[in-house]
Amino acid sequence: MSLAFDDYGRPYIILRDQGQKKRMKGLEAYKSNILAAKAVANTLSSSLGPKGMDKMLVSPDGDVSVTNDGATIVEKMEIQHPTAKLLVELSQSQDAEIGDGTTGVVVLAGKLLEQALTLLDKGIHPLKISDGFDRACDVAIKHLETISEEIDIQANEHEALIQAACTALGSKVVSKRKRELGKIAVTAVLDVADLARRDVNLDLIKIQTKTGGSVEDTRLISGILIDKDMSHPQMPKEVNDAKICLLTCPFEPPKPKTKHNINISSAEDYKKLYQQEQQYFIDMVNLVKASGANIALCQWGFDDEANHLLLQNELPAVRWVSGTDVELIAMATGARIIPRFQEITPEKLGKAGCVKEVQFGTSNERMLVIENCQCTKAVTILIRGGSQMIVDEAKRSIHDAICVIRNLIKDNRIVYGGGSAELACAIQVLQYADEVSSVEQYAIRSFADALEGIPCCLADNCGLNPITSVAQAKSRQLKENNPRIGIDCMELGTTDMKEQRIYETLSSKKQQIQLATQVVKMILKIDDVIAPDDY
Repeated sequence: MSLAFDDYGRPYIILRDQGQKKRMKGLEAYKSNILAAKAVANTLSSSLGPKGMDKMLVSPDGDVSVTNDGATIVEKMEIQHPTAKLLVELSQSQDAEIGDGTTGVVVLAGKLLEQALTLLDKGIHPLKISDGFDRACDVAIKHLETISEEIDIQANEHEALIQAACTALGSKVVSKRKRELGKIAVTAVLDVADLARRDVNLDLIKIQTKTGGSVEDTRLISGILIDKDMSHPQMPKEVNDAKICLLTCPFEPPKPKTKHNINISSAEDYKKLYQQEQQYFIDMVNLVKASGANIALCQWGFDDEANHLLLQNELPAVRWVSGTDVELIAMATGARIIPRFQEITPEKLGKAGCVKEVQFGTSNERMLVIENCQCTKAVTILIRGGSQMIVDEAKRSIHDAICVIRNLIKDNRIVYGGGSAELACAIQVLQYADEVSSVEQYAIRSFADALEGIPCCLADNCGLNPITSVAQAKSRQLKENNPRIGIDCMELGTTDMKEQRIYETLSSKKQQIQLATQVVKMILKIDDVIAPDDY
């Protein structure tokens, strides 16, 4: 620290904080980064597979989450190390692009880093390791496309889609009801899918949670469900041939934006002010009625005076509708969102077959259902559960299943699960390594070992001997030339994943291998870390 003076003689202090920073270079930096990222991957490895363990995460304000969804776990972990944060982004990328396989991608990245650490100890340059991993990744991706199979998603009442959803749900808390929830997810996706264009707009599938009942009470509602009821208990509970007015302005008199005061000196003045306020309400209700609307949905609230006038004028209304619900209703019914009462016209109204209030369970909880929407078919999955934790985990599970079905509609090629695809790729990569004469051969062999780490992890989590199980599966794949042999996690007596009907989308598996390889390459390129001393 030193004292200096500017041009005007004012003193200021110069602080030298370079000495307070820690710097790691070369092999020390590589090892520090790899060990930090490996710690995150090792945390998730026990959550992989149908018998993977759940993690309990407690937030600083006491909220408890129990989940084995990889993206959720790493997102809620308070990770400080910048390199370890790369694995958080890796899991989120897989979740955003594919929606499933978030645990697998982090575990694979961890196995690759483990192998990279061994290669660094042997004295191999990090860029050589990166190049070898890159070449091995290309071989694995090409082999995945060779062993993939096309499935007929229309055959046998979409049985292939239901099985894919069951595979995605098999490792979740709701696995006991995976068949029923799989059917709900398939029906929801097919209701909103454009099969001619192979496109699915997931915005039209709303997932609504409601604590109470059990997971078995989860059901699919053909329409939009919103967690609101009519603003007045005497309003009609059902509106047929609904013409919906979507408002983002409140039913209340305008508030002056100036700081002027109004002095009321007599009862007549007060009555005039009251009549003026009443007239505002009457004009608002008349503008809505004049457009032909027979129900109003308002994003904001309105006071009892407006509520009473709406009832008197036989105009059912709903208040405090959330912004996301307003957008979904506009999309499904063809309504235009109206920001001012003066802009209400018949062309801006949305149309639906029916808007009705429904009651759930014995707790007298009511919700609104909008059915037979004019523009698009929107659906809602209502998830029930005994506690908020169960409901939240069921929501994450169904989201994963919906994403898998969407991916299969876009690209109906599959690879078999149970670690069979990784083993087949590992065998192919090892064969390719024998053809490489440069130093990269070591990295390519290590890539194959990392791929074998996934079935090892699956076997370990299921209580099987990982070394024996993987050795037997690998031996049978080579003898029978059958890339479908994997780990019998459910102990059904067969290791052929086609017979067990365990499969996942080709796009998900390709994305996992590519993303994991890219992140590992990025970590291996960092050779200098300058960080605060407490880092």
